Amino acid sequence: MSKVMTALALSLSALVAAPVAAEETKGVVELFTSQGCSSCPPADRTLAGLIEEGGVIALSYHVDYWNYLGWRDTLSDPANTARQYGYAATWKRRSVYTPQAVVNGRDHVNGADGAAIRRLVSDMADSGRGLAVDVSLKMAGNGIEVGIGEGEGKADVVAVYFDDVNTVAIERGENTGRTVTYRHSVRSVETIGMWSGAPVTLTLPKSVLKAHKGRGCAILLQSVADDGSPAAILGAAMMEPRPAR
Repeated sequence: MSKVMTALALSLSALVAAPVAAEETKGVVELFTSQGCSSCPPADRTLAGLIEEGGVIALSYHVDYWNYLGWRDTLSDPANTARQYGYAATWKRRSVYTPQAVVNGRDHVNGADGAAIRRLVSDMADSGRGLAVDVSLKMAGNGIEVGIGEGEGKADVVAVYFDDVNTVAIERGENTGRTVTYRHSVRSVETIGMWSGAPVTLTLPKSVLKAHKGRGCAILLQSVADDGSPAAILGAAMMEPRPAR
């Protein structure tokens, strides 16, 4: 249990508690993007707009397969690329692309097409493919309480740590000369527990983000394919970071 608790340590001074129940959030949007992709800046702006609108948990995963063009994405991580290919494996697809927006772990659209993203989020919510299980985050004494409600199925409890804002001056590659502001860029992802339909409560320490101003955390209740690849997201909640000063 100590290993699980260490995985989701959060800083009280760095975060504002924002419990989010399933019925309050319409969906989860995960954008796979790159600083080296000329088609991505419009998608990065679309994601920022979704964050400002609210109603969804929006996360940005910087992949590393564009780095060969001469500019190493400063936010890229092979784990983000692996997550994107994991979705492709779940959907029996042979390829991936940027910018790709994945909605609720169930389907994808072009990440720059805000109307298509919003429509997919709405359609899933209306058709029962939205966030059906309540997930909450709240400060509780010396820890942070992660609550997973009752539901059907099995899923992993996944912690996603992200930066609120990063502004990057790109010096080489397809976006040479551009300065781009990125929102909710994912820095690490960890599985912190399991869920089998019964309510689950995890109490976790709040220490490791103390040195990371402007960092937040999302909890995804995510089913997995037989090979461990990510699949449908059943519920989600987020703690917004305070702006870095």
